[in-house]
Amino acid sequence: MRNYYVYILSSKRNGTLYIGVTSDLIKRIQEHKTKETKGFTKKYNVTKLVYYEQTDDIYSALSREKSLKKWHRQWKINLIEKDNPNWNDLYFNIIQ
Repeated sequence: MRNYYVYILSSKRNGTLYIGVTSDLIKRIQEHKTKETKGFTKKYNVTKLVYYEQTDDIYSALSREKSLKKWHRQWKINLIEKDNPNWNDLYFNIIQ
């Protein structure tokens, strides 16, 4: 069985947000942090993992990503702050 992750990155608390999906969360966040990935996250320095969800179904992960991207900004902030009120970088928790 394979896991898939929908994740939200931020530049800082209440900063620029980015939503993505991946099958290898640690590797993908590392790519964002080292700016290996050209584009939006590199341009706006969006490297802080503030939220993620896990599923074993790629279609539900892709659907959730598309859904979250359509959400109002405040709804995304509420989702982040529900489990991560201090906007901690969760990357350091998942690599341990």
